[in-house]
Amino acid sequence: MGKPVAEVHAVRISSEPAQLQALHPLLQRVQDAVGDVPALLAIAGDVGSTAPHPGQGNTAQLWEVLASVAAVDVAAARILEPHLDALHIHGQAGLPAPTGTWGVFAAEGPGMQLAAEAGHGVVLDGSKPWCSLAAVLDGAVVTAHLPDGQGRAAFAVDLKHPGVSCEDPDWTSRGLKEIPSGTVHFHQVPATPLQSAGWYHQRPGFAWGGMGVAACWFGGAVALARDFADSLTTAAERGREPDQLALAHLGEVDRLIGAVASTLARAAERIDAWDSDEPAGSSHWSEALRVRGTVAAAVERIQTVVTQNLGPGPLAFNDTYGKRMADLSLYIRQHHAMRDDSQLGALTFKGDREW
Repeated sequence: MGKPVAEVHAVRISSEPAQLQALHPLLQRVQDAVGDVPALLAIAGDVGSTAPHPGQGNTAQLWEVLASVAAVDVAAARILEPHLDALHIHGQAGLPAPTGTWGVFAAEGPGMQLAAEAGHGVVLDGSKPWCSLAAVLDGAVVTAHLPDGQGRAAFAVDLKHPGVSCEDPDWTSRGLKEIPSGTVHFHQVPATPLQSAGWYHQRPGFAWGGMGVAACWFGGAVALARDFADSLTTAAERGREPDQLALAHLGEVDRLIGAVASTLARAAERIDAWDSDEPAGSSHWSEALRVRGTVAAAVERIQTVVTQNLGPGPLAFNDTYGKRMADLSLYIRQHHAMRDDSQLGALTFKGDREW
């Protein structure tokens, strides 16, 4: 099997099918740019000027954009999602949208720390791990440690500043191979504060962004489900009807996709109905953990069912399918499985639940 030219289809969460047709030109652009990082960054820049912001009435439509792009190419969504998140963070901080293409670097790593130092303005010194595409982005929202144990805060940084140096990572992954994530070093790099200490993680938008990532996972799984259904249709056209086991698995996949779409639609409605005056005790992060865990479990089950049914052939010879499976397998590891469930369990134990 070679690399097929697939027709692009949007992923529905709650919109009417006719509304999703408007995404077709974007998805075709993504299809034509698969593997071309500069082209995908250009697409992200264009989408950033028109995509909805979460919490402003069209969160489900935003997630449909992310899921639909992921259904075409998971790596393209991995480029688009942090760029949109960086724009949303600026908006939530009360700042205008930045120009260029952006990332969000908030990971921590053993043996390294990025520090924010006050002087003539704020400068950053130190190192930050897991900085995807840092060498080709224009800027990033970066978290750094404040002096005297004040915690962490978020800053906007120009990645083209001469004090920024990007390591060339030994990126051996077959998944997301065009998106290497390495360590970036900062030396006296000017930075713009985005609100105060703790704001980055405490704002509702932190949880909303985490659910946007789950929408990308969902889109990749929908594409695998389509691969599965298409393979059964092709086999039936050649005289080999699906057996009962294949049909049972297809039914399970359909059920999981429906359940996840409903979960995302409900979460989007709640985000759009959020009242900024609601009590501080309400936990957006517990909702994000529920959504991300539900989506991750469904995605991993869909991966298992599809690969068991399709066997080794497409993994070995179908570049599009193999890339999708590898990209999604790495991307979904942003979910920390039982450790995330442990966080949720702690919140549930404290009474943050609806049952």
